[in-house]
Amino acid sequence: MNVTPLVDVVLVLLIIFMVVIPMMEKGATVELPAIAHADEDPEGPDPFTLSITEAGEMHLEEEQLGDESLAAALRAANEKEPQRKLLLRADQHVRYERARDLFRICQEIGFPGVSLRVNEQPDVPGE
Repeated sequence: MNVTPLVDVVLVLLIIFMVVIPMMEKGATVELPAIAHADEDPEGPDPFTLSITEAGEMHLEEEQLGDESLAAALRAANEKEPQRKLLLRADQHVRYERARDLFRICQEIGFPGVSLRVNEQPDVPGE
């Protein structure tokens, strides 16, 4: 039996998944800051995702929000599913003050947990 066609099909599927999976991430595209020794992803239901881009655009899941509609949308999401946590994804170029203000708003609304998404920075030898 010739396995070459089978290997070709498997490689094509691998390439397709490598391209499609990153595009399936919820929310806006943001460049996350990197830290060493990041916490592992929490267990439980998927959290709501609040993203803020470098340009300051905010997205709750995939819905774009303005400053005036943010609190109402977050409150409605929390009332609909009060057990779900919230994940804040802020671009690394967003001012820390802005991310902190969004974090405070989410906590005041009453989410059972608010996390900040970061990328894991590789350990640098010698440090």
